[in-house]
Amino acid sequence: MEKDQMKMQWKKMIQMQHPEKLLKFARQLDEETLATLYGMDLETYIDIKSQLEQETKEAADQLLANPEFADRVNRLPFKVGQTVIGVGESTTDDLLSWFEILRRLLERQRPQDNIRMINEGISGDTSTQLLGRFNGVVAQEPDWIICMIGGNDVLRFGPEPTKTQVSAEETARNISEIRRISTVNSAAQWVWITPTPINDERMAAFPYFRQLRCRNEDIHVVSDMIHRLSDPVIDTQTRFGMPASPEWMEVDGLHPSISGHKAIVTWLVEELTRETGM
Repeated sequence: MEKDQMKMQWKKMIQMQHPEKLLKFARQLDEETLATLYGMDLETYIDIKSQLEQETKEAADQLLANPEFADRVNRLPFKVGQTVIGVGESTTDDLLSWFEILRRLLERQRPQDNIRMINEGISGDTSTQLLGRFNGVVAQEPDWIICMIGGNDVLRFGPEPTKTQVSAEETARNISEIRRISTVNSAAQWVWITPTPINDERMAAFPYFRQLRCRNEDIHVVSDMIHRLSDPVIDTQTRFGMPASPEWMEVDGLHPSISGHKAIVTWLVEELTRETGM
């Protein structure tokens, strides 16, 4: 039982935390070194990574079983050889995220197009941290940027917290500046995904979040900022509900489950193929 619990903890760590993204020099670390950083042997690390990859493949296959959806994937506006970068926080970084499912959808449905998918989500990032590393994102010459940021900005820490990590005013400035940098330094097309709402009941009951607070009204403020932009926006809040429906959330009440991520990627595909109709 103890071994099974340890493996579950390791799986969650590998799913959500990626040290090779935090430091540029660490991006070249081999799997054995990464396994050591997680505190496990290489065989266990490879096994868990394979499990997570298989889950995203199964999620993609379930979506592609719908012929209408498969046709929409065929009509996504990503051209042969283009680069698509997903940026954001844990909701992108997650190895079971909407971005990783999108990667599998394109691998399954359009392998001949050689679309380059780069996951630049980093768990825990606020819009301030994304702004600080954004020149490195555009240096990769993306044709498309899909951004889901702002959820960590509104987190509050400690007993009876009164302050969010990043003020609403600063979040607005960060988002504006991120978009400006992209306009000046790249020709990338943009899509935004609003941060998902939380499930208050689950979050309050989750033991590891006793010193952590989040309010849906704060998330809604960030969503409003994003909706003011001229780019396409995928609105998760009205669809997830406020509070978020348990069917789309992890047990912690803060992060979307794989069902939630399947819903997000479905809405993304529908939005990007909406103009051509069915």
